[in-house]
Amino acid sequence: MAFLLNSYPAVYRAKYSGAWKEEFIEKPHKTQAEESEMPEAERERLVASRNYFDDMPLVSYSTQYGLSVFEGLKALPQKDGGLAVFRPGKNAARFFKSMKGLYMPPFPEDMFVKACLEVVRRNATLGFTPKYSQDWEKDSFSTADAVYIRPFTYSEGGVGVKLSGEPWVVIVCTTVGAYFEPGLKGAVVSERVRATPKGTGWIKSASNYVISAMAKYEAAQAGFMECVYLDAVERKYVEEGSSCNIFFYLKSGELVTPEPGDTILAGITRESIIELARDRGVNVSERRISIDEAMSESRECFVSGTAAGATPIESLTYNGKTAVFSGGRCGDLTAEIHDTIKAIQYGKKPDTKGWMVRV
Repeated sequence: MAFLLNSYPAVYRAKYSGAWKEEFIEKPHKTQAEESEMPEAERERLVASRNYFDDMPLVSYSTQYGLSVFEGLKALPQKDGGLAVFRPGKNAARFFKSMKGLYMPPFPEDMFVKACLEVVRRNATLGFTPKYSQDWEKDSFSTADAVYIRPFTYSEGGVGVKLSGEPWVVIVCTTVGAYFEPGLKGAVVSERVRATPKGTGWIKSASNYVISAMAKYEAAQAGFMECVYLDAVERKYVEEGSSCNIFFYLKSGELVTPEPGDTILAGITRESIIELARDRGVNVSERRISIDEAMSESRECFVSGTAAGATPIESLTYNGKTAVFSGGRCGDLTAEIHDTIKAIQYGKKPDTKGWMVRV
């Protein structure tokens, strides 16, 4: 599994009450080596203790109504032995926009970046961070580990349906590996609707991901690695994967990805891939693409996201018909994009874009 509920000891927390008040909290821990040697039951209790705060309300607008926003970004072990975070300023801007979209007092972008870097640094000082492995290069970092940084909001206590005026911002870290489960292949078009016009699809809101979890589970039960959503109104245009953006490389040489709007989240990995593809002379279009065009005209397909990276989709099934892309293997453009972005992230290739921020 990509994500394990195994929070590192150092946690960041800020509370809004007219102004933001920050604190760093060090949860119970031993060294990572010592914890690995502990009896399993004892180690599980220690690890579990880091996943809770006793002074935050049990009943809140977040726990009752999913009124929360979050981000996901990575700090990646570097080939030179260091640690760097991928484009944290972009996550900071989206977090600000998401909080504002839910009428919360938005978290300042500079505070977000500084807090993410510092909480990663503190955990690294305590020995809680993966080390660069030469073996990761063998599969172009497809199975490489990274520090997953999860900033999220948590509302003040409340039981009625209400917005949050005095939220917390919490940042935790854990180790993350490969996102998709091995053994499953291809994608299927879900009958579910992820987001509707004038809704919260453009916000990285916790409530949006209930549908994603259900649709992805249903896809896995049917033997598919991923699911794909169509638009809510006409039910003909491709929008996203389960929790990631999607790209189609057409036979014409055009690389198409749906344009972000109020039903599609603007992904940071997505934006980076568009830039890398254009650098290579690829004609990239951000436009609507019908499911019929995607299935009949695509030679490659891949999804993108913080956890997914650039992951190839070998086939797409819709209404009982299946389109197979690039002979059922990873296409050349997909592989080039994947390899390039991973090599930049892990410090194997020079970061000419200024995307990586050292911890």
